[in-house]
Amino acid sequence: MASAIILAINPGSTSTKIAVYQNTNLVFLKNVTHSPQELVGFEKICSQYSLRKDVILHELESAKISLNKISAVVGRGGLLKPIESGIYEVNELMLYDLQNSELGEHASNLGGLIAHDIAKQIADTKAYIVDPVVVDEMDEIAKITGHPVFVRKSIFHALNQKAVAKDYAKSIHKNYEDLNLVVAHMGGGITVGAHKKGRVVDVNQGLDGEGPFSPERSGTVPWGDLVNLCFSDKYSKDKIHKMLCGEGGLIAHLGTSNLMEVEEEVINNNANFKLIFEAMAYQISKTIGSMAVVLNCEVDAILLTGGMAHSKMFVNHIMERIHKLAPVYIYPGEDEMKALAMSALSVIKGTTIPKIYAPK
Repeated sequence: MASAIILAINPGSTSTKIAVYQNTNLVFLKNVTHSPQELVGFEKICSQYSLRKDVILHELESAKISLNKISAVVGRGGLLKPIESGIYEVNELMLYDLQNSELGEHASNLGGLIAHDIAKQIADTKAYIVDPVVVDEMDEIAKITGHPVFVRKSIFHALNQKAVAKDYAKSIHKNYEDLNLVVAHMGGGITVGAHKKGRVVDVNQGLDGEGPFSPERSGTVPWGDLVNLCFSDKYSKDKIHKMLCGEGGLIAHLGTSNLMEVEEEVINNNANFKLIFEAMAYQISKTIGSMAVVLNCEVDAILLTGGMAHSKMFVNHIMERIHKLAPVYIYPGEDEMKALAMSALSVIKGTTIPKIYAPK
């Protein structure tokens, strides 16, 4: 196989990550931060499309990376209709759904759009997305709630959870499809998935913040109090949504979403910071326990990943509660850029056939 050059792009709410791989080797990595002033003029995230694309092209040009040498472009998947796990070639239906998502706007929607636009400028180069947040492998029983109007949805950190689970399986010389795992992604949002023989059969809905509270999300709150608040005329719909997602969790309690800052206050014996710090670990532990039950308590391993996994103090609070359930392994941070690129490489090598986006 000739050398494959793969461009991976991952748009976040205030950043654009760019990576270039030559086969399995990372040759370029850049995380461009967008200031609030830079983004303030855009009413919708999709309208940032040209800005984000121009940033990517500028960084590649500055690094003297020729577009014509790129073999594939792969972007972070967005809020599409529910689909199974895998790598998908970007098609017209996907482009339409990314631009007109029924689930709302999210920066990751830009990933497939920009990947497609860059790829079409290069001869014989295609655009892909991998394991978007809407990967849906949930058992039907897991979607049932106490009222038929409400149905639980699968929206979670599928890309990183799947990548970490597969890395763990490889490290013990087993197939991901042969293992039962509980994977907790702990970042600005927190999702905990029950991975049963290669399928995430249950997971908390991370987009709106169901489950544990996180640095930015309020998590599951008392519904009666929430309903009363919605009809109190004290807050707008937009404000309540921000209270739940974006201005909840650590930000609401402590005024910061930076776990390291919180940890420093805990070390300095700040009682309130200590309580909230431990409460978040407590709620994550509870959710991990519930996912172990989903797997009939037959769990091969529990994997802790995401930015908060860098904090040994935080991880230790979780491990104190869950270590008897199964062996626990830590995968700090996330390597989503590698996961994107290696999936595209598997298509180039012919070991994976890309799926067609055609949701029912």
